[in-house]
Amino acid sequence: MATTDLSPLYRTLVGFDRISSLIDQATRLDTATGYPPFNVEQVDDNAFRIELAVAGFAQDDLAIEYKQNTLIVAGKRTQPDDGRTFLHRGIAERSFERRFSLADHVRVDSAKLENGLLTIDLVRELPEALKPRKIEIGAAKPVKARVVDAANEAA
Repeated sequence: MATTDLSPLYRTLVGFDRISSLIDQATRLDTATGYPPFNVEQVDDNAFRIELAVAGFAQDDLAIEYKQNTLIVAGKRTQPDDGRTFLHRGIAERSFERRFSLADHVRVDSAKLENGLLTIDLVRELPEALKPRKIEIGAAKPVKARVVDAANEAA
């Protein structure tokens, strides 16, 4: 994959230097294996859902962690030696770690495991200071004229 040089943008965009590191991080994450398969869905303007197909994993085999705008979903599966002989093994059941970069102010709302599908609900919650607000326009206050006596000012 070709590298993109964003340095010309930095001359006119102030405070956007984080974009370059986010793009680099996304390209590194994109080269990860396709296991387990997943969906990312936008439920509404401020809600998202990640679904991972984790067939064969129990709730105790899975871990979800959020740190520094990164959601990490890991599955650790130990293969029991139960004496079974497989002619074909198509269900992977191997350990994995999947990382998702989340935008600022996106938090994990809930997670559930049902029928081999791990569903993680995310919510974007903007702080009050960042929400749009209406600014009332008030009337200008009248300025009182002040009479200055030039003769008394000089003295």
